[in-house]
Amino acid sequence: MALDSRISQSAVVSAEESPVEHEDRWTLNLRGMNVTKISVDFRLVLLLDSDWEIALEAPVNLSHGTVHANPSVLLKPESQDVAAALALFGAKALSAVAFKSGTLRLIFDTGHHLTCSSDPSFEAWQVTGPAGWRFVSLPGGDLAVWTRS
Repeated sequence: MALDSRISQSAVVSAEESPVEHEDRWTLNLRGMNVTKISVDFRLVLLLDSDWEIALEAPVNLSHGTVHANPSVLLKPESQDVAAALALFGAKALSAVAFKSGTLRLIFDTGHHLTCSSDPSFEAWQVTGPAGWRFVSLPGGDLAVWTRS
């Protein structure tokens, strides 16, 4: 299953193009980038503007609005139980944070929040982008980061 954006949309990228490291997290600077493609195999993959890709392999919590008003939906990529993720197609990223504990959190302009925690046994998710950037949630709750620079 794949959805492609047929309309060319230019991304409004933050002033800092590269991800920024903080004490407990990395800010991925995907603000203003649109989800242009969603695909599913054993993973749920979101393709964003500027060649950023988010591949989710572990169960993912997708919520909308506040947790008290709208409980989250559990997406299960390994069984292709991810239909609720189609609401993210065309959404614009407002925030993308990779925590050094291995958790990924994305917030979109539609009010959706996507959270993928680390897994004790395998790599739960990875984010790849231009300039060789790669963020991987390692088994057991750690974060690995690569770049060509």
